[in-house]
Amino acid sequence: MDIPAPMRQMGYDRAIAVFSPEGRMYQVEYARKAVEKATTALGIAFATGIILMAGKTLQKMLVPESVEKVSKVDDHIGIASCGILADSRVLVDTARVRAQVNKITYEEPIEIYSLAKDLADRIQRLTQIGGLRPYGVGLLIAGINSQPRLFETDPSGTLREWHAHAIGRGSKEARKVLAEGYKEGLAKEKAMEIGVKALLTAEKKLTASSTEIAVIEPKFNSLTRNEVRDILKKYAA
Repeated sequence: MDIPAPMRQMGYDRAIAVFSPEGRMYQVEYARKAVEKATTALGIAFATGIILMAGKTLQKMLVPESVEKVSKVDDHIGIASCGILADSRVLVDTARVRAQVNKITYEEPIEIYSLAKDLADRIQRLTQIGGLRPYGVGLLIAGINSQPRLFETDPSGTLREWHAHAIGRGSKEARKVLAEGYKEGLAKEKAMEIGVKALLTAEKKLTASSTEIAVIEPKFNSLTRNEVRDILKKYAA
């Protein structure tokens, strides 16, 4: 008897460590959907640093600062998150511990690639263990050692390096703006302009309260609400 396609899918749908006959892992694909439906986050490198920015959805009477999408990991590293923020919090805390352990052990700041790979490995392990679900979050990991570097991880544990990149529900529109405007060796002001225009293209109703911006040059600096308001006003036109 031929079994309908939706019923065939259900068995593979319920187990993280089982491939479908088409080579798909449905739980990982569902985790990616959590990233794709979240408000947009992006990163863009410039000559001497990296800018991270993200939009967030705020409910009435919610304290804006209680929703954190751009987080400091170490003096020279930041992470922008997109997806389930509870999963992001756990991974950011893991990154902070890893950075501090490296500093205590080797008396030097952790390499950006080493930290990004550690996080990607942790995410990937959850795609192989039955009874657990994958992390439903994508991360943009940015920092400076000898040069600015920007990495992306997704719920499968894939690790990629970018000059500029966006994730989330408006990522397609934001990436188009980034691709058109990005050039190697950008000045900070130009990178900020391109990043803001990309984010505003992806998220039409951003305000100073619903936008987070951080600059790493070479140390992590999270902009205040007033600074964000001025930047949005400057480049919104």
